[in-house]
Amino acid sequence: MTLFQHIVSKSEENTRIDKLITEIYADESRAQIQKWINDTLVTVNGSIVKANYRCQENDQIILHVPEQKQLLIRPENIPLSIVYEDADLLVVNKPKGMVVHPSDNHENGTLVNALLYYTKELSDIAGEKRPGIVHRIDKDTSGLLIVAKNNETHQLLVNQFKNNQVERIYEAIVYGVIDHDSGTVDAPIGRDPNKRIQMAVVDSGKVAVTHFQVIKRFQQYTHITCQLETGRTHQIRVHMNYIGHPLVGDKKYANGRTFATNGQALFAKKISFNHPQTNERLSFEIEQPDYFKKILLQIAKWS
Repeated sequence: MTLFQHIVSKSEENTRIDKLITEIYADESRAQIQKWINDTLVTVNGSIVKANYRCQENDQIILHVPEQKQLLIRPENIPLSIVYEDADLLVVNKPKGMVVHPSDNHENGTLVNALLYYTKELSDIAGEKRPGIVHRIDKDTSGLLIVAKNNETHQLLVNQFKNNQVERIYEAIVYGVIDHDSGTVDAPIGRDPNKRIQMAVVDSGKVAVTHFQVIKRFQQYTHITCQLETGRTHQIRVHMNYIGHPLVGDKKYANGRTFATNGQALFAKKISFNHPQTNERLSFEIEQPDYFKKILLQIAKWS
């Protein structure tokens, strides 16, 4: 356990403690700082506080930084479904249930473990836990991901994501019947203030825009496509829940509804982008995975 101390200055007065610690202790994310506060590892003048505590001048902040477990990321011989590959990048079809990169809770069996076994040519600017990883999809969301083999390609791809030059289309099955053929959800997403492990539509969140279109309606469900204009954590899941149509099988956002599927009915169907080196427009599309087809067959029988 490492001890970190700080005395609040006049200019820092009235700043939320989680924000202040994040600014002065830059090694960790705000979410991690908030977790430490919730775990009572932060005191102010000897007292435990909440993350929304407003600092006062001359407050003595003490942070007990827990020892971080060193992750040893090993290559693993895990089959990869490679849709495209050249000297600069890969496009892979990540299966449902696979985590993209290692963490304290998932050290093995990730896409990164598989990539390290497959090739030694991966970018490293995203950190040692995320070689080659330009963007992510959730563990229980399957589908297309771009992987960078070198840092120049990685940065150019990141710029395309930032500039909304990457087209990402998903298919999903949601609860309820959506009565209009298409729509746009433009609602900011941030950490849920009541459930810190979840995201939610909140006024203080980041801009998030999702376009959706109905493919087919069933008696109690709707099959849709979703196109991302932004890429926030859990964006499609949060936005569809926000408009009253959470994803089938989504244990985190479907408000207690149940369905016999392992995780949300969602997959990354199509991705299009400019090749970072040639500027050629590339587009890749996959078929519905088997689990998704089975859900559609099941709800068709019920309709």
